[in-house]
Parts: sequence; structure tokens; C-alpha cells
Amino acid sequence: MELDIAFDFEDYFPSMMMRMGAEGFIGELCNGFRLLMDGERGLITFESLKRNIILLGLNDMRDDEIDCMLSEGDLDGDGGLNQVEFCILMFRLSPGLMDKGSKQCVEEYDVI
Repeated sequence: MELDIAFDFEDYFPSMMMRMGAEGFIGELCNGFRLLMDGERGLITFESLKRNIILLGLNDMRDDEIDCMLSEGDLDGDGGLNQVEFCILMFRLSPGLMDKGSKQCVEEYDVI
């Protein structure tokens, strides 16, 4: 028997941006990128993401879901996420960042 469990998603990025300011928030995204990236390639790759997935609390994430996530953010088609692609993906996955108060950060950093 399979359980049908729904998860509520709470978008913490807008409150983080308000608390840290735009520059601090972008800095934290960059720290997250460095935490997840492959040190030799300077990219978040399938292997580096799979290796670090526990840090994200996504222990049950399947390989096809990891592939989908990477392909969603891989704008240049090199198979990994560079720092800019990662930040763009994080903004796109956070609808709350696109509200009136956060658009200034997006425009200031030319993220989207």
C-alpha cells in the first residue's frame, strides 16, 4: 500500500532576502553553490549533487529527479550548473522572490 502524502512548501527565500539584504542573500546562494559543486570542475554535476544530497534533506531523491533538476537549470548545455545558472534556478524556483519587494534585487543583479 502506497501512502499519498502531500508536502507543504514554504518559500524561505523572500524572508532571507529581507533579513540579509540583496547582497547578503546572493552571497548565501553562492555559498550554497560552493557547498554542492564538484571542486575540480567548478560546477554542480550529477555526481556532486548526488554525493551532497543529504545536506539538502533529500535522501530519497531518485536519479531521474536529479537529472531533471540539473537539466532545468543547465542553460549552456554542458551537463552541470555553474554559479550563475544555480542562482537563476534558485530564483526561478522561488515564486516569492518575484514579488514587488524582491524585484529590485533581481534587476540590480540582472539575475532573471
